[in-house]
Amino acid sequence: MEIIDQLSNLASRAQKQVSFIQTEEATKTALVMPFINSLGYNVFDPTEVVPEFICDIGTKKGEKIDYAIMRDGKPIILIECKHVGAELNVNHASQLFRYFHVTEARVAILTNGIVYRLFTDLEQPNKMDERPFLEFDLLSFNEHDVAEIKKLSKPFFNIDDLLFAAYNLKYMRAFKKYFDEQFTQPSADFVHFISKQVYDGVLTTKLKEQFSALVHRSFHQFLNDKITMRLRSAMIDTTGQGPLVAEVPVHSRPETLVSTDSEVRDKDIETTVEETEGFMIVRAILRKTVAVNRVVMRDVQSYCGILLDDNNRKPICRLHFNGSKKFVTVFDSEGGERIDITSLDDLYGMASRIRMAVQKYENKVVASPAV
Repeated sequence: MEIIDQLSNLASRAQKQVSFIQTEEATKTALVMPFINSLGYNVFDPTEVVPEFICDIGTKKGEKIDYAIMRDGKPIILIECKHVGAELNVNHASQLFRYFHVTEARVAILTNGIVYRLFTDLEQPNKMDERPFLEFDLLSFNEHDVAEIKKLSKPFFNIDDLLFAAYNLKYMRAFKKYFDEQFTQPSADFVHFISKQVYDGVLTTKLKEQFSALVHRSFHQFLNDKITMRLRSAMIDTTGQGPLVAEVPVHSRPETLVSTDSEVRDKDIETTVEETEGFMIVRAILRKTVAVNRVVMRDVQSYCGILLDDNNRKPICRLHFNGSKKFVTVFDSEGGERIDITSLDDLYGMASRIRMAVQKYENKVVASPAV
């Protein structure tokens, strides 16, 4: 079985089991050991996986790490486990910091069974970095994440290749975090740098305030424009009918893709890129059921609604993407039903229900508004 299938199966089991896991030992048994096994290492073979691996540190004898993955009698990966609900921070990694420099292992993992943080020694040789080069979430991963985790697996483990990938991942992760921060709220330094690329005059305090808002809006609009162009290219109808997103109505705020109507919208509503992508996926699912221009997005503060004919009485689904737990309400039944999701790809798994939500409006007159 491919590693992505094994991890997907483990994730499905974890979602059902996590509320029953009460101890660190249960976390190891139910989650961590199967994860190690999915990497191709036999957790019951002490030549491959050693639980309670002893690391003597100076005068301290008998210090233990939860697991050591072995090759040729030497540890190559150290794993420290915490309870499934525990936060993973530098304080929890203190044991790994101590053990890392007294073994030959170049990779350390701190985990609570769901999140796996991977460390190495990119900044100073034989001293574990304070920041991980990769974070893998068992309940929310994609093919790219699996491709990186696969480099830890028994058939593909090569320390030189892994360290090269770790170097790229660590700094790309840092760059992406910085971009995300600037996307959300541009810093004064970032606004100053961008402004000086396009404005030759003196940046007064008033100009800086104006440019700050413009940089923020331009950032959002630029990204949305890129997404729209890519979706148009990807969703060209092979029958020659043209791009399926050509008639997406655009709200007066250029960085959002929502329906146009007469109601005054809350100025605090901001349609996210993820909501826009979700809307496009729903349109793609429905392209053979109804004309796509009849499928309209209407964003509100608590959720992003997708309607048929821009009619409140014809809700198709609602995207609840603003909280820590993402879910979708599908209106194929009276009142709708909540479905938890881990990624946008899960929308394709509910395609038949999304189509059914539309078909029920096509087959009967809608008499009352949805709950």
